[in-house]
Amino acid sequence: MVSVERGPDEPGASGDPSEPIARVLPMLSVPHLDREFDYLVTPEQAEDARPGARVRVRFHGRLVDAFVWERRADTDHVGRLGRLERVVSAEPVLTGEVRRLVEAVAARYAGSRADVLRLAIPPRHARVEREVTTPPDAPVIAPVDPAGWQRYGAGGSFLTALGEGRAARAVWQVLPGDSWTDRFVDAAAQTIRAGRTALAIVPDQRDVDALHGAATARIGESAVVALSAGLGPATRYRRWLSVLRGGARLVIGTRSAVFAPLADLGLVMVWDDGDDSLAEPRAPYPHARDVAMLRAHLAGCAALIGGFGRTAEAHALVGSGWAHDVVAPRTVVRAAAPRVVALDDTGYAEERDAAARSARLPTVALQSARSALAAGAPVLVQVPRRGYVPSLACGRCRTIARCRHCTGPLSLPERGGAALCRWCGRVDPALRCARCGSDAVRAVVIGARRTAEELGRAFPGTPVITSAGDTIVDHIADGAALVIATPGAEPRAPHGYGAALLLDSWALLGRQDLRAAEDTLRRWMGAAALVRDHASGGLVTVVAESSIPTVQALIRWDPIGHADAELTTRSEVGLPPAVHMAALDGDPESVTTLLEQARLPDGADLLGPVPLPPGVRRPPGVPDERDVIRMLVRVGRDHGLPLASALRHGVAVLSARGSNHPVRVQIDPLHIG
Repeated sequence: MVSVERGPDEPGASGDPSEPIARVLPMLSVPHLDREFDYLVTPEQAEDARPGARVRVRFHGRLVDAFVWERRADTDHVGRLGRLERVVSAEPVLTGEVRRLVEAVAARYAGSRADVLRLAIPPRHARVEREVTTPPDAPVIAPVDPAGWQRYGAGGSFLTALGEGRAARAVWQVLPGDSWTDRFVDAAAQTIRAGRTALAIVPDQRDVDALHGAATARIGESAVVALSAGLGPATRYRRWLSVLRGGARLVIGTRSAVFAPLADLGLVMVWDDGDDSLAEPRAPYPHARDVAMLRAHLAGCAALIGGFGRTAEAHALVGSGWAHDVVAPRTVVRAAAPRVVALDDTGYAEERDAAARSARLPTVALQSARSALAAGAPVLVQVPRRGYVPSLACGRCRTIARCRHCTGPLSLPERGGAALCRWCGRVDPALRCARCGSDAVRAVVIGARRTAEELGRAFPGTPVITSAGDTIVDHIADGAALVIATPGAEPRAPHGYGAALLLDSWALLGRQDLRAAEDTLRRWMGAAALVRDHASGGLVTVVAESSIPTVQALIRWDPIGHADAELTTRSEVGLPPAVHMAALDGDPESVTTLLEQARLPDGADLLGPVPLPPGVRRPPGVPDERDVIRMLVRVGRDHGLPLASALRHGVAVLSARGSNHPVRVQIDPLHIG
């Protein structure tokens, strides 16, 4: 340590003479410089350059943004220290809790703290920061009725634990027909009544709006803040500052809101953790569920993961003992669930259906839709893809039609229109198969708009509503109607749907993806949960073979059994979450160098290299003319942090050598290949 002593005219001799050193973290994009640097604080800056403040420093001859990590009385640096150029803002936007979370996320995902900070703290808006705000009074919340949670067995005990401020952790299996927003608000209200704050993370803006509406009706608008990427810069920063300054008791937001600077956090909630939207597409590619659970662990607070389906990751938390099951008894589940039937090549056991083998809508499925419509109830039709015909193939040899410029899949955006590439947007007016030369095409997948067109002809006079893509419908009026929706875009009906048809199951189950079965069941259950219960005539028809385990799980309404089987299978073959796995994407030379420099844990398995999987974007910074490979590194559950640390070291060495072709490192990616 080097003590800093100054004369009366030197910087730092007044103002705060006991801590004249600011240890700052520059916001640099080079991994090997992910460390703090010491700078002198002038007397004029002493009061404003507090920990968490934004500053500007001169680094290698240029000005860069930085955050004050801490103030110190001494320094490890030998030599002359530079001064802080200026304090950009005295607002301590980086709180101690968020700083610890940033460090933990960077360590968990083999990333740099600067990259995590870009996700955690929104850009500054000077005018908004100068606005004077007065924190609202603490909300007065009525006692929480425990009846909704008591249906779930241990749910009543979980609610009691929140009221007592205990760090209860639960994975909650939501009953069909129940309002997840009301139960989330119950949990948040109980936490706030105990004098602490709550945080809810949801996949998209639609969920934010639904939960925000339910929360403001119970907790009060002034105490609830909604954060999402869709807000403008000024509005987003204003709301984020209100959280920082203590003006919020409940924060609701999408994935980046998991870093919201709430004080005295008592509960972290995540809804539908299997949704891809919760996976951050920017480095270091963290998943909001894992960050939320990491934050709950660091803060010693309660945690809740809820959904109609269940992911293997959530089930692994229960299996490890970190979280407990909150599940309704089977009798309650059977009473709340609709009847679910599958149509395979033999149709019903009671009634054979000759059209079930070849028709997209078998006869029995059409009959169930007609019965529900005749009773004045709406019918939900779930299709996997939006658009008209989102995928084409050669009519003779069945080769997938691809763009001649970028090899992307070709689609038909509308009836009678020209083929359009879904990747680059180029039009291909004269389709011709590259393999056999035929100009005949066929649809590989039928989209929502084409399905709406077909059903409109099958049910003349019945209103047809499409909810997909940019035209999502939140609610529909009561009465007979056909609703065609993509997964996650299903509107809510006032009294539930009379029937639901789950089409093109092969398009979901047939994907070459680790999570295909899990994701399919989650999407099916999300739609089926909107259907009336069996006693009220609710019927869900899935056009798939009844022998498929995922179909059986839907029929039995057993997401836990399905998740347990998934976790067992992945354990047997060594796939996440039974193990930790890192995907390294880059040119062969850079990937090889990184692995040579990384001190991998003992027992690490190297899998590959293989070409970059189809549909995975190229790593940024790698020229188009260079080949890109993927190498997988697999370690046991106990070696996740050592693996991330080793890869961080390898990336830093690669960066220090001035490599122009960086390697993308993803820990436990959603899609391995």
